[in-house]
Amino acid sequence: MSRSPKKRLWVTAAIAGVAAVAWLGTRNAVRAPNPPVGAQGTTSPLAILDAGAIESDDRVSTFRVPSGDPPSLSCDDARRVVAQVRQTLAYEPGAISPTLFASQVSDWLDPHGLWSAAPGAPVAAVIERHARALLGEIEGKHAECTAAREVGVVVEKWINELSRDFQAKRGATSGLELEPALSEPILDGAATTRSAREFASLLGERVGAFEHGLGPSAHAFADGAAARFFPVLDAERWSRVVLAAAVRAYVPLVDPHGAWAPLDEEASVYEVDLDSHPPVALWEKISRTAVGVRIDAGALAPLQNGDVLLSLSKVTIAGLPLEQIEQLGLAVSDAHAPAEAIVFRKGERALRTLTMSVPNVGGGAAVHDDLPSERVAYGEGDVVVVAIREVKDDLGEELTRAVLREKNRGSLVGIVLDLRGNGGGSTDGAITALGIFLPGVPLFPMKRRDGSLETEHAPEPAAVERWAGPVATLVDGNTASAAEMIAGALSAYKRGPLVGRPTYGKGCAQEYSDDDARSGVLRLTTLLYALPDGAAVQRVGLTPTVRFAFLPLPGEEPATEREANLPDAPPTWRGPDVRDARVVASNEAAALMTWPAHGGNLGVCKDPDVCRAIKALGGAKSPRISAAKSH
Repeated sequence: MSRSPKKRLWVTAAIAGVAAVAWLGTRNAVRAPNPPVGAQGTTSPLAILDAGAIESDDRVSTFRVPSGDPPSLSCDDARRVVAQVRQTLAYEPGAISPTLFASQVSDWLDPHGLWSAAPGAPVAAVIERHARALLGEIEGKHAECTAAREVGVVVEKWINELSRDFQAKRGATSGLELEPALSEPILDGAATTRSAREFASLLGERVGAFEHGLGPSAHAFADGAAARFFPVLDAERWSRVVLAAAVRAYVPLVDPHGAWAPLDEEASVYEVDLDSHPPVALWEKISRTAVGVRIDAGALAPLQNGDVLLSLSKVTIAGLPLEQIEQLGLAVSDAHAPAEAIVFRKGERALRTLTMSVPNVGGGAAVHDDLPSERVAYGEGDVVVVAIREVKDDLGEELTRAVLREKNRGSLVGIVLDLRGNGGGSTDGAITALGIFLPGVPLFPMKRRDGSLETEHAPEPAAVERWAGPVATLVDGNTASAAEMIAGALSAYKRGPLVGRPTYGKGCAQEYSDDDARSGVLRLTTLLYALPDGAAVQRVGLTPTVRFAFLPLPGEEPATEREANLPDAPPTWRGPDVRDARVVASNEAAALMTWPAHGGNLGVCKDPDVCRAIKALGGAKSPRISAAKSH
């Protein structure tokens, strides 16, 4: 998977879970395509600190540094993006509930739980009243975006009122201690419970205590917080922010696996962790405060856990939505150049300036994290159980290393791929991994909206990297997407049985692309795929050869959801049989679906369920296993 939207590259994403994701508490921030300016075109306070931010647009593979402005789209651009979505989807999109749309617009509009989603905010009611018209506007059914403008008028007035509450508290002496004012999280949570006016006053109190405690060194950051929490925009510019929120809400409502994000927060649409060389994380867990973010875990030196990060690469943090904060960290990591970080450290009375130097892991010697595996006695030899919990871009390389390592140890009878709990990932990773067991064969027929078909082929690795012996997969209800591709292809080619529970049933793939407005990035379901024998996966899943009631993995929730239950999930599609008949006949003649008997000689597994499943593969009383059904 590539992070560059310039290159179209399709992947299967992990399980979606819900059709629409609210911004509140977990959301990505958005970037307006224009430089930060005030309502009259004056320079924003943010520009003072943002002027020296690293410029990453020259590197296609690098995330850009976010501006911190609210997301913004013109009426025409919003329509361009929506038209592109409707034309590109692999299926005809269904109708959208105006009520649900209104709820999601309110959440996407509000990065803080302050503008529209907080109790007492009048904006949500206005959006709900205009939801049907707003839908019609972005779908191009109305000539003008008048509903967006009417919402913009209300937002402008409301933000100005909140700003007055904020500034009144900011200028008052509250007696609040500096450290809790700086470091206590107040923005992140599962739900917004405080009223907007209460929250605005609380932010003002915290920012005021920060200024009072640190003096002039705090003023620029405090001004930045005010500009981010309470942007000075006129009604017309607020209407553009509303339209961006509408597009953000619209996409996952017609495509539960899809998303749109402005360029300042495009990282939110990518499965960054599935890259072969993901960016080095500057932190693992953060909490937003009134003036920045507190690093709770995984700080990369010289940052420390507990530091309150106020700016990074000269970008102020206060008031940034969470997604922009994460993208900022990725942009700094990707740049592999020294970056300035300003932090408040517990117990100190002055701000500290640090120089971040992120190691270039991807550009140097390869760093390999071997797949977890264990070797278990089986009959007169051993089987190796390889745990694959996600399908990364380089899964083929990882699995090849594991196979070579175990082959070199000798006495290897079979390979068991443990795909339980694997929600999917990179299609490229799945296909390259299959080359080890099914070199060169045609794999998955895939259909686009226009009916055109594409078929991927497995690669042909060197003979030493292949495995011609017994193979099996362990699956459960949380096995999805690219993981279903691996298990399903092995079954369809009569190469190896499936053991476990019916799988999730995600037989669709997503592509990343620039949007037609050149304002952001889309992830859309553009392909429906079937197994090599044509069997449907979407909304159907895989039926194991050997039914086995695996218990949930540690830390994993029992599988209760399936793609078929996901609102507005893509339709089921059965494709043509694209298998190489000679390979199928050869595998059937070699009885590869039948594992050798173990004669009761089985070792001990870390997970007793795994050993019981392996026992079922080659028990003396049941030497043969019926052919797997993949639908």
